[in-house]
Amino acid sequence: MPSTPLSQALRHLWTLEPFAYSLRVFIALAGVMVLCWWRGDMASLIPLFLGIIASALAETDDNWQDRLRALLVTLGCFTVAALAVELLFDRPWLFATGLALSTFAMTMLGAVNQRYATIASATLILAIYTMIGLEQRGGAALDELWHEPALLVAGAAWYGAISVVWSALFSRQPLKQALAQVFRELARYLVLKSALFEPLRDLDVEARRLALARQNGRVVEALNQAKEMLFRRLPGQRDGGKLDRYLHLYFIAQDIHERASSTHYPYVDLAAAFFHHDVLFRAQRLLDQQGRACKALSRALLLNRSFDHAQSGRALEDLDASVAHLRAQGRPEWRDLLHSLEALVANLATLERALAGAQQPELGAEGGDDTLYDRTPRGVKDVRERILAQLTPGSPVFRHALRLTVTLVTGYGVLHLIHPTQGYWILLTSVFVCRPSFGATRRFLWQRIQGTVLGLLAGWALITLFPAPLVQAAIAVFAGVAFFALRGRHYTLATASITLMVLCCFNQVGDGFGLIWPRLFDTLLGAGIAGLAVLLILPDWQGRRLHRQAAAALAANRAYLGAILDQYDQGKRDDLGYRLARRNAHNADAELSTLLGNVLQEPGPFRKDADTGLRFLLHSHTLLNYLSTLGAHRGEGEGTRDAPIGELATAIEASLERLARGLDRREPVAGEDEAFGMLTARLERLAGEETQGARRLLQTQLALIGRQLGPLREAATQLVAR
Repeated sequence: MPSTPLSQALRHLWTLEPFAYSLRVFIALAGVMVLCWWRGDMASLIPLFLGIIASALAETDDNWQDRLRALLVTLGCFTVAALAVELLFDRPWLFATGLALSTFAMTMLGAVNQRYATIASATLILAIYTMIGLEQRGGAALDELWHEPALLVAGAAWYGAISVVWSALFSRQPLKQALAQVFRELARYLVLKSALFEPLRDLDVEARRLALARQNGRVVEALNQAKEMLFRRLPGQRDGGKLDRYLHLYFIAQDIHERASSTHYPYVDLAAAFFHHDVLFRAQRLLDQQGRACKALSRALLLNRSFDHAQSGRALEDLDASVAHLRAQGRPEWRDLLHSLEALVANLATLERALAGAQQPELGAEGGDDTLYDRTPRGVKDVRERILAQLTPGSPVFRHALRLTVTLVTGYGVLHLIHPTQGYWILLTSVFVCRPSFGATRRFLWQRIQGTVLGLLAGWALITLFPAPLVQAAIAVFAGVAFFALRGRHYTLATASITLMVLCCFNQVGDGFGLIWPRLFDTLLGAGIAGLAVLLILPDWQGRRLHRQAAAALAANRAYLGAILDQYDQGKRDDLGYRLARRNAHNADAELSTLLGNVLQEPGPFRKDADTGLRFLLHSHTLLNYLSTLGAHRGEGEGTRDAPIGELATAIEASLERLARGLDRREPVAGEDEAFGMLTARLERLAGEETQGARRLLQTQLALIGRQLGPLREAATQLVAR
């Protein structure tokens, strides 16, 4: 049956991650709107809507059984929070005490894992929604104590039921979207990597490497998200049935990532040697085509289609022919470089086979270790230990919990001091604006203010132009849906949408125009309080943690090198221990990149280390690239570690450990002795004389790593000295 433009558009929408989320919200909001309209009870609309929003914000990615359990926990938390607000609302001192204790406790739950953090944050938001509803009613009445909480929890339960049913019907769609995102990010990484092979004079290699390091962080984030989704859906990590296909696709993505992030030789030297030949253009084209193939695989995965990677296959043949032509010329000055080019071609050929294997991933995964590392807490003891470990002023979670607590208590005091109309919007703004880092808080602060102004202007215009209640109700539903569709990437427009929804809802039961100025004033006040709290209360300037994160990156790289060398001794095994060491190294690299991004958003005096940190990231990521090359080729030679290799490997591991320790303690880092340089030079000479390919590659890469420690040490010394 031929597809129509409408069916194609619907299939495209189905592949978009926010679409299903927005559709669930639309069903929930529209259902409540129709029910309230049919019963003539528009006064119940606002608490039902707010309950739906809070429940949607609390939604976690799980299979339907776990989502049902999470929903029951969420509804219990919502009920307790709403009733507590009702009981304490008219007792300001008790209310302020309860607000402080609950805010701090719920924020500290974020130390456990993201699921706890999501539910705790949504519970806090629902508590403020309860305050807004009580203020609208003029206070709490004992005979109606249950009414507002019942409506809020009913709205939350209604959305939760839709979410559980949806999860049962379409359990694999979020996983397919997550894996598709992994391959999209890998596609961008490969295209960026191809730019390094452009043989141009005065090419700014450092800028391109920094862009590659930042993109590596996005790849790592996508891989981590896909892994968590897989773990939640694989029962006991065994006998996953059809889910095995997605698990093997994840492992293929990991292998592609390791091979894509490999560096076989400094690109500047390759460009200088082969400037007048086409070999680097061929390598650039192959990486670009493999990036396009990853993008095609991403789309094919979402649409349940096969994908074509014939172009990358032909590009590989062309590159192989180009290297063979250079080899046939027999020029001795090219010998070492050609060895590296041949290793590059072999690596990209294996990457091409991995892409081909993605057509039927389950066929190439017999007998492997498919265990995933479980980071979820194993009972109350683990939860308690994780929280207690963060109960220190040095913990970012503790600092954020304290700042948010002071922010909300201050906002509560201010609204009682000046008695503004609809003053509890101050607290709601502060919850959304106050973030763990200064850069994120500043970004959300301005986006929240801009979105609120835009939403108020749009609300004023639409309420004026369309006074009919039914039209305004429809606008409220679509604005609520737009909030969830846009909040991930366009927070300003998302804020405008939720502001528009609130105005239209309030206009159903009162005067929406009367909310415009109070909402604007409260937004400015709440954003200002949150901004001052981040500046003044245990400010978590990211630059002060830069040396520690740099140390963590080096320590993770040292562990990765140890895991690689073990496999060169004992044979290739894609077991959990090796994959965990590799993932930890990439995670540490990504966290350093993210930290530097936050440093660049901080005020001038606190980003003085940013340039030094960027240089360190450049050298650290290059080190990781050299390690990835060893990891990608580890199956090509078993027992290749002889005495010179072992000596330099041991010296490198010891040097990385000393560098990491010095950075962590902020102590001067001593330079390497002359013997280290002699070991590196000796290994380079041996690599030039070696005839066995696997041993030569191991010698070459270890020598490159040894040379890379010098620039790393210089950058580390500058970080320590500041």
